[in-house]
Amino acid sequence: MKEAAFYKLSDDKSVECGLCPHCCKIPPDKKGRCGVRHNQNGTLIAKNYGRVTGMALDPIEKKPLYHFYPGTKILSLGSYGCNFHCGFCQNHEISMQKAAFRELSPEEVAATSSEATSKGNIGVAYTYNEPLICYEFVEDCARLIAKQGQKNVLVTNGFVCSEPLGRLLPFIHAMNIDLKSIRPAFYREIGGHLEDVQRTIAFAASRCHVEVTTLIIPGKNDSPEEMKSLSGWLATINRDIPLHISRFFPAHKLRDIPATSIGTIDRLVEVAQQNLRNVYPGNC
Repeated sequence: MKEAAFYKLSDDKSVECGLCPHCCKIPPDKKGRCGVRHNQNGTLIAKNYGRVTGMALDPIEKKPLYHFYPGTKILSLGSYGCNFHCGFCQNHEISMQKAAFRELSPEEVAATSSEATSKGNIGVAYTYNEPLICYEFVEDCARLIAKQGQKNVLVTNGFVCSEPLGRLLPFIHAMNIDLKSIRPAFYREIGGHLEDVQRTIAFAASRCHVEVTTLIIPGKNDSPEEMKSLSGWLATINRDIPLHISRFFPAHKLRDIPATSIGTIDRLVEVAQQNLRNVYPGNC
């Protein structure tokens, strides 16, 4: 555990977290909506600091990143917790609850990443759960990884405040950011705000390599009209931003919804290609 960054203390010993746009006001002995930032007698503690629930050497394309050092591998690691509550979460066992973990220091992560260079590793991808709620650990690791000449990658929902994002980005080389929908109502259902994610995408794309993923859920965000709007908005940032259009498979609270058909993905890829130059079907 470590004291968290970006919070303010009130006279009653409650704290206001400034990491993500929820700006949780957390009373003593309580946690924020992410489930990992805990008010311990007026000090905000990052309780998942160094707690790693998964670590594996993956192809970079699995993140997915298709235009960032293709053909290489990257050491992927994650913790637990999330600041959204998506009913369709594919990793809900670690994002929605505290999963089994092992404790690693940033130095141990950096050493493991360095040792894996002989296997094609180029650095570390912070993924599996929402990495930005593990901000302090990600920042400490990213500084060491960058210092030893390797790459840092974030796989994120993009729901973060401008100040912490700006402080972290000098050490980040690539991001895959979820753009779950272009409708504000969709984001309200999962506990977020579309405009904050759009701001992250636009800002990050001006600082590092960015690719975007949209998970297509039947009956939720699968209309051609929505994809036309989503890809059109991305094109206002940069028509070359790669967009990954991925299939939904029954998971978590949406096990009664069928998997997205390959035909639907193919049709939406064609729609997006009217606005973007690099569009890819995923999980087919």
